[in-house]
Amino acid sequence: MKGLLIGNRIPREYFITQGTGESDITIHAGSYHLALKKAGIEKANIMTYSSILPAIATEIPRPDNFVHGEVMETIMAAAHGEAGTQVTAGIIFGWLYNRKTGEKYGGLVCEHNGSYPETEIELLLNSSLQELYINGFQEDYELKEKKLIIESFIPHKTHGTALVALCFTNYIYPVISENIDL
Repeated sequence: MKGLLIGNRIPREYFITQGTGESDITIHAGSYHLALKKAGIEKANIMTYSSILPAIATEIPRPDNFVHGEVMETIMAAAHGEAGTQVTAGIIFGWLYNRKTGEKYGGLVCEHNGSYPETEIELLLNSSLQELYINGFQEDYELKEKKLIIESFIPHKTHGTALVALCFTNYIYPVISENIDL
């Protein structure tokens, strides 16, 4: 019997979304779910990644329909808080370009959440992105095309959630070798 040896899949397309929700009942099946609904991704089972974008990743508009129960992989920041407390989630990302060739290398993403004013989370996100860049990429790459997404509000109900997410929609599967003996 022969098989196909494939490498780790590479996210190809993503969309950006954000939302808030509040509930007097709970967070997970309450304010978090309602924030997912406002973001348009409540039908999916959410998985989260760490913070790296491949060079091929391309932003697309949010699709209109999802299959109920599908798995959606994301880079997400979600903040939860209580009534009367500011709830803020933010993501910043930028693209690395080779200093010598100008070729796009990939992207760095930072997420942060908490009870912050928007100006403070913006400073924290920029500082985090700069720290990643300086500690591993600055020598060979330029960081360009930065994008910042923030969602913030003060809930009136017992529980509140603010979230922002990069949501992946499809992937490339690199073929390492064909006709591998099983």
